[in-house]
Amino acid sequence: MTAEPAESAVWERYAARLALLEQVDGPPAPVADELAGPTGGTPPFELAETVRGAIDALGAGGLLTRRAAVRRHVRDDGLTYGTTAAGGGRWNLDPLPVVISAQEWSGLREGLAQRARLMDAILTDLYGARRLLAEGVVPPAVVLGHDGFLQVVDGIRTAGPRQLVLTAVDLARAADGTWTVLNDRDQAPSGAGYAMADRRIVARTMPRLYREAPLARLRGFFGLVRDALDAAAPPGTDAPNVVLLSPGPDSETAFDQAFVASLTGLPLVQAEDLSMRDGKVWRRTTGRPEQVDVVLRRVDAAWSDPLDLRGDSRLGIPGLVEATRRGLVSVVNPLGTGVLENPGLLPYLDDACGMLLGEPMTLPVARTWWCGATGAERADLDRLAECVIKPISREASEPTRFGWTLSSGELADLRARIEAEPWRFVVQEPLPMSTTPVIGSHGLEPRRLVLRAFGVASGEDYRIMPGGLGRVSVDADSLVVSNALGGIAKDIWVAAPEPEVGGAIDLHPVQAHLPGIAGETLGLSPRVADDLFWLGRYAERAESTARLLMTVDDLVADHFGRAASPGQVAMHTLHQALLTITGIPATASDHPADDLRRVLTDESLEGSVAASVRQSVRAAHAVRELLSPDTWLVLARLDNAIAADEDDEPLSSTLRQVLESLVAFAGLCAENTVRDAVWSFLDLGRRVERAQQVTALLRATVLDERSPVAEGQIIEAVLRTLDSVITFRRRLGARHDTLTPFQLLLELVVRDPSNPRSVGFQAERVESDLADLGHPELVQVAAGLRQSVADADHDELSGEGRARLAEALAGWNTDWRELSDALTGVFFVRKAPQHGFSATAWEYGEVE
Repeated sequence: MTAEPAESAVWERYAARLALLEQVDGPPAPVADELAGPTGGTPPFELAETVRGAIDALGAGGLLTRRAAVRRHVRDDGLTYGTTAAGGGRWNLDPLPVVISAQEWSGLREGLAQRARLMDAILTDLYGARRLLAEGVVPPAVVLGHDGFLQVVDGIRTAGPRQLVLTAVDLARAADGTWTVLNDRDQAPSGAGYAMADRRIVARTMPRLYREAPLARLRGFFGLVRDALDAAAPPGTDAPNVVLLSPGPDSETAFDQAFVASLTGLPLVQAEDLSMRDGKVWRRTTGRPEQVDVVLRRVDAAWSDPLDLRGDSRLGIPGLVEATRRGLVSVVNPLGTGVLENPGLLPYLDDACGMLLGEPMTLPVARTWWCGATGAERADLDRLAECVIKPISREASEPTRFGWTLSSGELADLRARIEAEPWRFVVQEPLPMSTTPVIGSHGLEPRRLVLRAFGVASGEDYRIMPGGLGRVSVDADSLVVSNALGGIAKDIWVAAPEPEVGGAIDLHPVQAHLPGIAGETLGLSPRVADDLFWLGRYAERAESTARLLMTVDDLVADHFGRAASPGQVAMHTLHQALLTITGIPATASDHPADDLRRVLTDESLEGSVAASVRQSVRAAHAVRELLSPDTWLVLARLDNAIAADEDDEPLSSTLRQVLESLVAFAGLCAENTVRDAVWSFLDLGRRVERAQQVTALLRATVLDERSPVAEGQIIEAVLRTLDSVITFRRRLGARHDTLTPFQLLLELVVRDPSNPRSVGFQAERVESDLADLGHPELVQVAAGLRQSVADADHDELSGEGRARLAEALAGWNTDWRELSDALTGVFFVRKAPQHGFSATAWEYGEVE
């Protein structure tokens, strides 16, 4: 008999690892495996069998290749979790999908829709008639003792048929294999954007499997979200202006927020972009303010209004509660929805469903006891070692604890805390949970799975995303599933009853909600315009510095050992120019190469290429929703090129990679950006920076007269830095007049409006950009600067020992700086903080 291929051992080893989980002391053994089935044998349905077949075909080596591909795609897409603007951690995604049959999903979908209706009814009741409390269905202390219950919003109703617009529910398998609710995440549900991003990456990583699988697609869900937001607008609003309120690029789920904004066509705003006037919410723009009708918030309710809620918040809008009370703006989900995330409600949901909906609850919940109950309903504190112990409020400093991980002393202390304040805690039976395979370094490894399902109000009912966000534990024997602790994400594939046509990778949906006419866009806030402007500036600064570095590196290689030669004069001149322009002090080393590597890679030096790249990435994260997805591919490669530089490798190799990425980024901006305000501010930043870099380079290199040979070397080095040497040689060879090489240099890089590297070209572009932005006063300023450069006479500038040139360059440098300051004063005036700031605002200000 022929021996089986070694790759067939992948499933054998996985089955062995599943068996080992049943022998682990502590958490209950998993009830099933989502791919292998309840016994590790035949997969339960066709799609699972198809995925398993693909795994067999790939083998161990192919699986590792797919894992590496996913990590590359995550990096290239800029998919992050954590403080992204500060370079937070990459999203951790496994290539193998979790598959759910159409039949099983049909029942789960109905249960989720009913649960959404129930939560909507509970929310309406708790901030309205409060029958649940008055009739004793829910103990009042469960609600009134929860941090998410906000008395200040009592009686406020959002327009539309549903108060609860968006829902999220965390589920896991119970002992009987049924999907069971662990938690509700209804305050400001996060993760739908990650689910869509996961789908796109897995589709690219496993393209054949994805194309052939009969899957329900995700893209339509985000269109339903936009429809629901429009439906929540105050009555009489014909074309609602909807914004997504974010804590900012430093929040953990900043990627998710920006991606959802992109998928739904919403402007992503922060508190400083919004203001109150006449009791209404307005979005500040570089033009006229725009009234906001609906706020989709990703800021925790307690931080959303520093007047009526937390006074130390900088994340909210002063007066937002009153504006919602007066019906002048709708907040989704409504302020106060956090009370639904109270696990103390779980024991009472069956009775609440009967009262409010007149029907039994179909989707089971993990068995839970509220410790404040009395009699038979009270938790048995003698069983703490077998249970999960949770505070009823997520805002509390009390963490969730797993009894079997605690020592006897810790259990005693915890019991004492519960007995002292029983209303603050619940005790929950742990679910065995199911496992799903992830690709590890040594083959497939089982991990416990939690599914986050998403719903949206649609008409009189709810529609559920056909899939969701899968998350698995870091360790096979752990029930803790947390992104913050390094959890792994999984794409959830729901089999469609009928194969969907096309099989194309899910991309951004076509938006039917964009403003009125073709080419019209919403105005940009001063913060966004400022970030775009500085993205352009920092990217150009990095490129200009890298080009100068390349020139100096070549000169050092050619002339370092040739003492007092014209080439060495040029080398020293350009080396000093590099240090002067970047503001980086020279090292004590005798060799210029030591300075060059610092200028390229030392992020702590403000003028270095690495620092400019870091600032570019930070600015790009702040305006992520406005940029092409390809931006992150370019920036990732740029960052990697700098990080991979080695001291024993030639600097020129890293410089070439850096320049290639920077040129690619410039081309991406030029070719992929619609010529609207986004383009204008990006281009303004690039043009202002380039003009200042050119004038600084000329001031640092050509003001002193030198021998003809040395001057020729310096002129050529300047032209190479400005990518103009070929044009210079062509023109010099074609001229029959009396222009000297130095005069031709000035004509080419100062006056020539056809040279994209000249000061004159930058002035013309700035004038054009300002005209597009509709600011005639600044257009006149730019026109005067353009004319000043155009009127410069090369004979005059090259005479009198070049004193006139020095004077002109200094004047233009001042003019460009003053123009930049004027742009700031007109377009980029930021909203001053209105309240004190607490350092903990970033910790608690955004809902995970």
